[in-house]
Amino acid sequence: MAMTAEHAGIELGLDSFGDLTSNADGSRRSSAEVIRDHIEHARIADAAGVDAISFGEHHRDDFAISAPDMVLAGASGVTERIKLGTAVTVLSSDDPIRVIERFNTLDAMSNGRAEITVGRGSFTESFPLFGFKLADYEMLFEEKFDMFAKLLDRPETFSWQGTHRAPVQDGVIMPKSEQRLGAWVGVGGSPQSVVRSVTHRVPMMLAIIGGSAERFMPFVGLYRKAQEEIGVPAMPLGVHSPGHIAETDAEAREQVRDSWIENRNRIGAERGWAQARPEEFDGEVEHGALYVGSPETVATKIADTVLKLGLDRFDLKYSNGPVQDEHLRRSVELYGTEVIPRVRELVAKSR
Repeated sequence: MAMTAEHAGIELGLDSFGDLTSNADGSRRSSAEVIRDHIEHARIADAAGVDAISFGEHHRDDFAISAPDMVLAGASGVTERIKLGTAVTVLSSDDPIRVIERFNTLDAMSNGRAEITVGRGSFTESFPLFGFKLADYEMLFEEKFDMFAKLLDRPETFSWQGTHRAPVQDGVIMPKSEQRLGAWVGVGGSPQSVVRSVTHRVPMMLAIIGGSAERFMPFVGLYRKAQEEIGVPAMPLGVHSPGHIAETDAEAREQVRDSWIENRNRIGAERGWAQARPEEFDGEVEHGALYVGSPETVATKIADTVLKLGLDRFDLKYSNGPVQDEHLRRSVELYGTEVIPRVRELVAKSR
């Protein structure tokens, strides 16, 4: 990526997992409405100057999007320049060949704007739903990620052998992509995942959803060191973190606080976490991974993270539980029109 004052060497994107949102009267929007809303979010982001928008995959009743590539296909028809990707495709419970074929199709539909982030998935509902055993969690991702990385090289025919499926011999992948798909692998912060990203030459997207970004410095250092030791050309580095933007800091906190706590506690109850309280929300906003506030506040915090970690890409997870959809639309617009130019100004000045 060329370093210019205008671009500052950083891509700035948005992502969402399709959280079920609410109306102004507090009623919940249907999953169908939320899917249509996300296509509109992509249109707003495209018009506002956002570099990329990504939608994630879930298979549970508090998230609407289970087939992000389908929603992205819809978004491709109402956008012109923005990259269209996935916040995560749960590769362990999918088929890498089908994944590549679907995203090659999206790439053709969007004139080369498709990209994909693959991961194991922090939620496991897709495993029993699609007939996979959780006991095979590690093996499935290792083998399927290996397949996926090889398919990114656009082979004329594809042969592969492993333990989770019958061998593939001289398989034909259609449609053919006109270019190598943009791809990332989502990493939660294990050293093994960092090294796997480098050995397979798929750039790392760090998911920083709690605590200070600085605590991930050791993983960034390992990422760079592994590239040097393995002899891999410099790979881009991305971070994804949650946030919300409004005209003022107070408005932004008010709009998202209760929804963030509700979402956090619903998931926490399944995983044995302590109940989140407003004090925890405020602490994450002030010192942690929540980028919540006015455009200036959020831009300053993003620029600080970009500079400390040496990022090439930052994605703001703009959906946070049942926030009102009208607030999400305004947050998307402010991110593109005010936050992004200010981040680039701050980063260019420092770099």
